[in-house]
Amino acid sequence: MIRFDVEAHDRSARAGVMHTPRGAIRTPAFMPVGTQATVKAMTPAELEGLGAEIVLGNTYHLHLRPGEAVIRELGGLHRFMGWRRPILTDSGGFQIFSLARRVAVTEEGARFQSHLDGDALALTPEGAVRIQQALGSDIAMCLDHLVAGDAPPALHAEASARTTRWAARCQAALAGQCGTAGTEAGASEPPALFAIVQGGTSPELRRRSAEELVALDFPGYAIGGLSVGEPTPATYETLALTAPLLPAVKPRYLMGAGEPQDLLTAIGAGCDLFDCVLPTRNARNGSLYTRAGKLSIKQVRYKADPAPLDPDCPCYTCRNFSRAYLRHLYDRNEILSMRLNTLHNLHFYLSLMREAREAIVAGRYEGWKRNWLGGYAAKSGAGE
Repeated sequence: MIRFDVEAHDRSARAGVMHTPRGAIRTPAFMPVGTQATVKAMTPAELEGLGAEIVLGNTYHLHLRPGEAVIRELGGLHRFMGWRRPILTDSGGFQIFSLARRVAVTEEGARFQSHLDGDALALTPEGAVRIQQALGSDIAMCLDHLVAGDAPPALHAEASARTTRWAARCQAALAGQCGTAGTEAGASEPPALFAIVQGGTSPELRRRSAEELVALDFPGYAIGGLSVGEPTPATYETLALTAPLLPAVKPRYLMGAGEPQDLLTAIGAGCDLFDCVLPTRNARNGSLYTRAGKLSIKQVRYKADPAPLDPDCPCYTCRNFSRAYLRHLYDRNEILSMRLNTLHNLHFYLSLMREAREAIVAGRYEGWKRNWLGGYAAKSGAGE
């Protein structure tokens, strides 16, 4: 089981440490996304070198290929992918949303038509827990029902209530599986199971969801259902409302938040954990994060530019290569382009979390955040 210690506060922002059997996670923390048991273009050693302390895997995708039975037989997800530190696995709830045309949701669970070969498969709360147990993850997520931000209020109410009922089933399933079969994949103990608060941007639904899930006493809580089509101001208002409803002594995980300004706003609201595909996906598409805003390396203006990508960045990419070279690699579709760009973007995100933590500990988070966002917002897009 995990233990979470809050070491410093600055208003609602907090710096903490999550203690797990596979190592400590200093928060605020960004989790690089390794959907298919790999953070695209990066080796585990490179991720450790960047300071990543936890990565994310995906239940749905790993269930399809290669299958949790294969991973379990090979020693669990950590050994399979060569990652020694903690892993959080998403439950597949996001795929209920992203593959909506291939999914039918009932009270029992979700029935998918596989996006790979069209085969039918079912994912229930109990099944999601069983798969994550077999993978051997350190933190497992309850299966939730996620709907679009602009979905009708009645659908948000239905999905939020179903998410609570599914969370109770996940909790019972984990207790039952641990009691009958012990832990899986060589793990020293069962995963910590996090519940997910839903409710769209409705204050009433968010309060009800949080209250009901807190009453079930999970070791951690996530805020889901944001960054799925709702206006940004509504996202920030919902964050400010929801985070304080969750236990102050337990970790709070904002799911899927992407841009730097979203992360810093969420930290200010009291969130601790984050994940998003943007730094890695944007890197592969030539969109790179700098303190002067995002820069599109594919532009012709960089064809003969001798400057580093970001003169203030100490990452391997910026220390050793010019914008001209990075543009050349991208233009020629070289594999090294994806690797160098991804390394830089992940360094940017992980460094941002470390700086935010330092500001919280120093008691100057709000001022630091305003200054950082002021410079970033003033220049962001200049290189696009």
